[in-house]
Amino acid sequence: MSRFSLQDFIKETEQKDKEEGLFELETPRMLEINLDKQIWAKAGSMVSYRGRIKFTREGVLENGLGTLLKKAFTGEGASLMKAEGKGTLYLADQGKKITILHLQNESIYVNGNDLLAFEPSINWDIKLMRKIAGMMSGGLFNIRLSGTGMIAITSHYEPLTLKVTKDNPVFTDPNATVAWSGNLQPDFVTDISLKTFFGRGSGESIQMKFSGEGFVVVQPFEEVYYAESKS
Repeated sequence: MSRFSLQDFIKETEQKDKEEGLFELETPRMLEINLDKQIWAKAGSMVSYRGRIKFTREGVLENGLGTLLKKAFTGEGASLMKAEGKGTLYLADQGKKITILHLQNESIYVNGNDLLAFEPSINWDIKLMRKIAGMMSGGLFNIRLSGTGMIAITSHYEPLTLKVTKDNPVFTDPNATVAWSGNLQPDFVTDISLKTFFGRGSGESIQMKFSGEGFVVVQPFEEVYYAESKS
């Protein structure tokens, strides 16, 4: 058989049954869901499926009136779809790296752009970042996930987790912040020297400050860009 043959390509890239359960990483950037009943997924993340699966956009009052009102401010970034039925579903988001987490009566905040999928046993709620609404063009919200079940989050390239302690707070760029532990509440601070150095429209002048005990997940990429300052 010659090198680079079609048969070689198929053998190397074909789907493989890993029998790991509901969520499987078919590749580092492709999530396989062995669907039996229902899951929530980021709208537009479906790449392929087989079986009998029905997709429904999140209902107007699906998660309560409070969430509906919040969604009016967040735009499409937090839009979810419900996948119901039985089959195999493949999800991806702009080639980003996927991480599967199994929450066990725990909670985590995830940037609205970085949540790919989660089980219906997980409780979720949208949290707005009003303090920086006038400074950023997007990424103004995050989603609090809590309970027991599987979730999948995404990041550009390899994520880095930083521990937060009472004596050692962590500062992050909001555009590079993927997730943080559910017991932490970030504050937003402005570094005047950086603002002066980079200019008024610079993202580096606005930082998230995490204090207490927990962790923060960051990525080596600024996913959402700051709004251009208007003169």
